[in-house]
Amino acid sequence: MSSAYIDTYYSRTVSTSEAYPAATGRIEADVCIVGGGLAGLTAALKLARGGRKVVLLEEQRVAWGASGRNGGFVSAGYATGLSSIERRVGKDQARELFHLSMEGVEIVRRTIDELGIADAKLVPGIAKALRYNSRGALQAACESQQRAFGLNLRYLGRDEVRSLFVSPKYHEAILDKGAFHFHPLNYGRALAREAVRLRAAVHENSAATTVTLDGARKIVRTKDAEISAQHVVFTTGGYTGTISPALRRAFLPIATYVMLTENAPELVQSAIRTRAAILDDRRAGDYYRLVDDGNRILWGGRITTRTADPRDIAALLRREMVTTYPQLASLKTEIAWSGLMSYARHLMPQIGQLKPGVWYCTAFGGHGMNTTAIGGTVIAEGITGESDRYRLFSPFGLAWNGGILGRAAAQITYWGYQAADAAREFRSR
Repeated sequence: MSSAYIDTYYSRTVSTSEAYPAATGRIEADVCIVGGGLAGLTAALKLARGGRKVVLLEEQRVAWGASGRNGGFVSAGYATGLSSIERRVGKDQARELFHLSMEGVEIVRRTIDELGIADAKLVPGIAKALRYNSRGALQAACESQQRAFGLNLRYLGRDEVRSLFVSPKYHEAILDKGAFHFHPLNYGRALAREAVRLRAAVHENSAATTVTLDGARKIVRTKDAEISAQHVVFTTGGYTGTISPALRRAFLPIATYVMLTENAPELVQSAIRTRAAILDDRRAGDYYRLVDDGNRILWGGRITTRTADPRDIAALLRREMVTTYPQLASLKTEIAWSGLMSYARHLMPQIGQLKPGVWYCTAFGGHGMNTTAIGGTVIAEGITGESDRYRLFSPFGLAWNGGILGRAAAQITYWGYQAADAAREFRSR
């Protein structure tokens, strides 16, 4: 029997109940994918569409980790900004990478449309809101991105922002009308169903225990199976174990937290009067959106280098919500949960080839919905020879994560971001 999803808003509202059998016996494949999150599922579906024999191994359930319990935001960009990417690779390659991130958004949107995934509950619009007066900088940035990339953006001044988000905290915002938010677990499960329909083999409760990656045929073993494949793809994210030491050393597992409020439509809509999701522009900020037809708020934020008790985090997240919207002081929290994301120190996805026939596609923390889609796509293209676009990510390789010191540095950096954000907000009062 398959292990259960953890208790989240998404697992409570998942719309289908199919499970996939554990892998058993000796299995021959063209490609073995280790990890059943959105990157692995995207790659599996594309490869299956191309006629490849695919075996996907998932330790728990399809989209069990960060892929199925995140905020559900889908927009262009990466966890680091365009200027940081330009400093590393130059303007031309940075533009190519940004265009790939835009393509990732469209891959998700197109897949929802083509497969008729109504239970993905796509809702258009994400607003990036500022808690300070940028004195024209935000509007200039909006116009610059429109010119450079053709993004469907609209600048919102203070009066319009505060009519939509009834809070004294916000000064201005950019509404990205081409972005959207959705139900990631239902989406991930739909990818698995379609891949299986196209004869891919998806196996839950099938942790990879050992691998042999030398030679023309690679061997991946589980408790009860041995898979022989020409290609192996690691898409394991924040839950990567010892199966791939090179990957585990190259990212930081970072915990993030989400809560769901009680059903209280009038109270909720007294504060938030838009179906667009809100992304707080603070580097240590919050993200939130209405769910259940506007009756509840799904509120995320906070990161730590350890997984704290979600009950304690729920109190912190609720405090953030009430500080932002005092009128929600009586709104109760119904459930809270956490999950591990994988972050590389350079804050870019890690997408590439370890050696011939051995691929990796991970480190999507902070901007995973579009980047998992494009990551899985370009890895599949590399395997089939359709393109070598995965090489655009080669400057952002498997740099050492710093070990324990890396985790401490990440936590201290986050606290520093919180202090800087608070100081900037104070100056705008």
